[in-house]
Amino acid sequence: MTAQHELRFDLTPGGTLGGCLTVPGDKSISHRAVMLSAIADGASEISGFLEGADSLATLRAFRQLGVEIEGPEQGRVRVHGVGLHGLQPAAAPLEMGNSGTSMRLLTGLLSGQSFATELVGDASLSKRPMGRVVEPLSTMGARITASAQGTAPLLIQPAGEGLRGIEYALPVASAQVKSSLLLAGLYAQGETCVIEPVPTRDHTERMLQAFGCQVQQQGTRRCLSGGQRLSGAPIAVPGDISSAAFFLVGASIATGSDLTLTGVGINPTRTGVISILQAMGANIELLNPRDQGGEPVADLRVRAAELTGIRIPLDQVPLAIDEFPALFIAAACAQGETLLQGAEELRVKESDRIQTMADGLQALGIEAEPLPDGLRIQGGVLQGGSVDSHGDHRVAMSFAIAALRAREAIEVRNCDNVNTSFPHFATLAAAAGLGIVERYD
Repeated sequence: MTAQHELRFDLTPGGTLGGCLTVPGDKSISHRAVMLSAIADGASEISGFLEGADSLATLRAFRQLGVEIEGPEQGRVRVHGVGLHGLQPAAAPLEMGNSGTSMRLLTGLLSGQSFATELVGDASLSKRPMGRVVEPLSTMGARITASAQGTAPLLIQPAGEGLRGIEYALPVASAQVKSSLLLAGLYAQGETCVIEPVPTRDHTERMLQAFGCQVQQQGTRRCLSGGQRLSGAPIAVPGDISSAAFFLVGASIATGSDLTLTGVGINPTRTGVISILQAMGANIELLNPRDQGGEPVADLRVRAAELTGIRIPLDQVPLAIDEFPALFIAAACAQGETLLQGAEELRVKESDRIQTMADGLQALGIEAEPLPDGLRIQGGVLQGGSVDSHGDHRVAMSFAIAALRAREAIEVRNCDNVNTSFPHFATLAAAAGLGIVERYD
């Protein structure tokens, strides 16, 4: 949309959430399913694929790289893999849009190719730091040129003598950096090992193994040997817990709510949002736990509860890094103070989520003190008002959910990017009981 036609959410205060919902497929897993299917031998069937702008950017990129892909159609995608060395040069730069996952993971995967590729992104993505992947990949022998600020566009040229495996200790916990190095490791001589300071989401390791690749795991150390070939496999993408988070918070704070979310991924490296909400007093039940394509899945029943502010445990921070905008709304509605520290990563997401959320909460009458690595929130009464999401999809949806406990109407501006991760969010939220209307200015 142009600046003259920005999407905004107009929200009616109050309401309850109820019924049974299915949230879109997991974005992280959708990205990885396409990437690994593309470089596998044979065809792979993907179901539950997220048809959001971010994961569609990954899909388009592999089409440009010569991979035949059928779909998506109602979440189903068929990828005709070309093997580890079958990708072809793209005729134009690969457009990553707003997707940091696409850009960082593809940087690793493309570092091992015999041709040059340029990766570009939108204005927001072009501000996000890429040095965290460029530096270790360069140590492996990759030839990558970034902007003077260490940001996109990225030009990836063939490694002169090929990639070599390294052992790398991540300075900051990041599943994207870990995954980028492991994907590059498939093309490297010898063994590539990544050591995390704390565990992060392990979707890449799980899916590599589903495609027949051996990944050695010991504690927070992940190693793989280069040259392993992947075999096409069926991938069933579970519901995205990051998308479920808005409804987990919404049903927790809205009096009388009783909502069930079906088929949500509960990978233990992603369930920090559940653990944190339960520590605050949330009433969340995990029903019908089962396995789906190598990932644990369950139905989540959440009912309204009185929440209490907490000091968020440091070990939960990387397990809930994408869900903190929603958790900040829970904190605003809780009794007492909530303190988050150790989350400086939030400063370099689609927006500076610490400052953006603090500004929005303050605009709605909540005491929120931004810290260098987190946020201090004093629970209170949400008022009405206008909030700027700064084009950040998770910020926009979080403030939409806040209306359930607001005294007056809330307007959330710059919501176009919600479609990157949660197509039809407003429609689904309205069906559950949120008073939301989409408008274009």
